[in-house]
Amino acid sequence: MQLRYSFRVYPSAGQRTALARAFGCARVVFNDALRVREEARRSGLPFVTSAELSKHLTAVKKTPQRAWLGEVSAVILQQSLRDLDTAYRNFFDGLKGKRPRMGAPRFKSKRDNRQSIRFTANAAWRITPGGKLRLPKIGDLKVKWSRTLPSAPSTVTVVKDRAGRYVASFVVETDASEVLPQTTPEVGIDLGLGHFAVLSDGTKVDSPRFLRRAEKRLKKAQRALSRKEKGSSNRNKARTKVARAHARVADARREFHHQLSTRLIRENQAVAVEDLAVKGLARTRLAKSVHDAGWSAFVSMLEYKAARYGRTFIRIGRFEPTSQMCSQCGVKDGPKPLNVREWTCQACGAVLDRDINAAVNIAKAAGLAGPACGAQVRRAPVPAPRSEAGTHPKRPTQRTWEQARIPGLQAREDVTCC
Repeated sequence: MQLRYSFRVYPSAGQRTALARAFGCARVVFNDALRVREEARRSGLPFVTSAELSKHLTAVKKTPQRAWLGEVSAVILQQSLRDLDTAYRNFFDGLKGKRPRMGAPRFKSKRDNRQSIRFTANAAWRITPGGKLRLPKIGDLKVKWSRTLPSAPSTVTVVKDRAGRYVASFVVETDASEVLPQTTPEVGIDLGLGHFAVLSDGTKVDSPRFLRRAEKRLKKAQRALSRKEKGSSNRNKARTKVARAHARVADARREFHHQLSTRLIRENQAVAVEDLAVKGLARTRLAKSVHDAGWSAFVSMLEYKAARYGRTFIRIGRFEPTSQMCSQCGVKDGPKPLNVREWTCQACGAVLDRDINAAVNIAKAAGLAGPACGAQVRRAPVPAPRSEAGTHPKRPTQRTWEQARIPGLQAREDVTCC
């Protein structure tokens, strides 16, 4: 499978200028190709193919108006056309129902928060013996290697995010040598807000709430930005501070997701999660907390890491009544409000933790382990029947009216019965 490894890049002043030129050329080529296709659509002409766009780009580079496109590598211009094809393909697949629906391709702006260029193998880029990234017509970029690449990369993408950071993203191919040895545990995972994840074995992982913890610092930076004059250099500096504050929150959340997902995949042979309706939950009053948790990104990490390390990943349907069913007897007890964190089964009398019970039901629905090991499940105190209330042998008892020796009750009883 193909994986992406990202590393921070620290270009010099001249290299930042060259990268800005390359970002601009790739953006112009994308917009020109999109404009050609839109004009053909409005005129009722056939769809302009990629080969025709490539020929159009070659011809445009020879004109005085677009001669400066030759100052950058031709590979990144061709890759910009490939990006446009991908955008159209995703748009048409969404209309056909092959993937979630998304909008039509739009023109890019030089004020976009994210700029990127991509180099393929035929661009003659390479990693120097000194550990630098050599890009054509840009130079040798200093890279902070936090880990080694498992194999030779096929492509590299240089990205500038809204915080002004430069990142080199390598695409590498992995083989079956990374498959982990077989293990026994299988676990179901219930994702939530109070606890980020609750496992079917009773383990609870607290939610870090990175956005909530950084809210005061973010508000201060945002207020400082709102006081700056629009179009000024100070406003641009304040905008960068806000972007960096949000980037720190996103980086911390991503690191937490990676560490937790890697640990779960390494320790368990199979993992099962519930297909949550994140978009629907994001439209409720819990929207900020739902976005802060980042469930979708975490589940995606579990899925690709399970495929990478030879584990089993199962996603059950979102309509499974995991929070309504007793994990001990299987009786459906009906929906419960979110403030009910512990409930008693009316059928078997078991006192169930809501989250652990849901995690156990997720594991059962996926065909994994049965009852949870160490789950917080206990029997509720049930009054003993009269026949078991004492240790004395059973004796024939008299009726109450006979014990009290109240005259006339027997006659009235006989009348009532008749």
